[in-house]
Amino acid sequence: MAIRGSIIKSLIDLRDTIVSEPDAFKAQKDVLENLLEKAKETSFGKFYGFADILEAEDIEKSFTEKVPYFDYKKLNDRWWSQIHEGAEDITWPGKPNYFALSSGTTGKSSKRIPVTDEMIESIRNAGIKQVGALSNFDLEPEFFEKGIMMLGSSTDLQHEGDHEEGEISGISASNIPFWFRSYYKPGEEISKIEDWDERVERIAENAKDWDIGALSGIPSWMELMLKKVIEYHNVENIHEIWPNLQVYASGGVAFEPYQKSFMALMGKPIKVIDTYLASEGFLALQSNPDSQSMRLILDNGIYFEFVPFQPEYINQDGSLTEDAPTVPLADVEEEKDYVLLISTVSGTWRYIIGDTIKFTDKENFEIRITGRTKFFLNVVGSQLSVNKMNDAVQELEEKFDIKIPEFTIAAKRFEDGEFYHSWYLGTTADNSDEELAEALDDSLKNANKNYGVARGKALKGVKVTKVPPEIFPEWSGANKKKGGQVKMEKVMDEEKFAEFEKFVQKQLNEKD
Repeated sequence: MAIRGSIIKSLIDLRDTIVSEPDAFKAQKDVLENLLEKAKETSFGKFYGFADILEAEDIEKSFTEKVPYFDYKKLNDRWWSQIHEGAEDITWPGKPNYFALSSGTTGKSSKRIPVTDEMIESIRNAGIKQVGALSNFDLEPEFFEKGIMMLGSSTDLQHEGDHEEGEISGISASNIPFWFRSYYKPGEEISKIEDWDERVERIAENAKDWDIGALSGIPSWMELMLKKVIEYHNVENIHEIWPNLQVYASGGVAFEPYQKSFMALMGKPIKVIDTYLASEGFLALQSNPDSQSMRLILDNGIYFEFVPFQPEYINQDGSLTEDAPTVPLADVEEEKDYVLLISTVSGTWRYIIGDTIKFTDKENFEIRITGRTKFFLNVVGSQLSVNKMNDAVQELEEKFDIKIPEFTIAAKRFEDGEFYHSWYLGTTADNSDEELAEALDDSLKNANKNYGVARGKALKGVKVTKVPPEIFPEWSGANKKKGGQVKMEKVMDEEKFAEFEKFVQKQLNEKD
């Protein structure tokens, strides 16, 4: 009998009955007031009059009127650069002990995002909420005695003067509570290995020594790790190595594009639980087993705002126009895309995190990530968002019974200057490029009125090129690094796409 597991499960169930969800609107107002109060004597707080905002009759409205939107470049150039030079009390009291390095999905250089002690505590609290939510997922007591494989970035953080730097998954893992360490795999020694391929090799070597019940990490890199373990031990599926695997906590990107190829590695069904941990904070988690959506965490040091995701409010670089309106939490609409803004205990203010989300259940504040602001392809009015692209690719998978875990797209020009969409699909399917292009085009026309109009006018064609799926992580590795928080670009500009095409051709030539 799983005595320890039964005790843990009972404690989680008891916590779930005692701890109730806060009043959402009061919680968010309290979070904003606490943020402003804490930061009112910082350079940023004085510049934007936080003390006056706190005296306003409508604090939330005053905050939106006095503080502009910030993307990373704007906030870093004007404010965070002072922290890098040693200044204190800039956007948050004191100086942060950590900086999260995030190249995200664009560019080779890393962003350096402050991570304060308060943010570490916020992430830890969100993790506890996630564990508590497991009481809703009908898991047997034995599950709570199994190991959890957390495939993030290296926990061997870089020491830079008076602080440490690393990806947020590595920072979080290096600060896990003492009581969790016996569950945490691959363990401290392997987790410190910087080279991703070497780390995965060590995981494969040790895999049979661990009784894994849950996985946690970004789908693309988790899938590659599972394939390596399966190949190393020459088995058919991962359940031959980890028979008690029951849960996968996905995060950072939509899981649906990876679902077919991911589940092909399983020997039996597992529960997929979505989480939303970004470099800027732990924003949402899935608490409802009957939904694929995540509930915003509204009482944990993060204040949320929402901007309608419409072409007239989005600049070419993915930033917001100055006149873009903000929708408060009380007025959001279901099934409508929004650009997400956050203000946090790490000193981000009205910060454009870069993700777009939609509310699937307004009453329970449940959301889904729908894409990235920089992945909005609107050349000649096609208005393609990532969720529309994902849906179309999933339709291809279903129609032809194939797997397409990765893709990327760009708008290119024929010699006469007319535009067409060029897709690269990561798949081993035997279908011709022309057949896939026609089906993809038809799917997008049916699902997106604007795309259909564009295809009848200035958008003159669709081209598909099939490439081996492993090309995509190899591209990420060549441009940034493997694993961790790195995500594949779904949309590229012409210059970046030209680099990608050269890379693909080189890789294919080397494989011949």
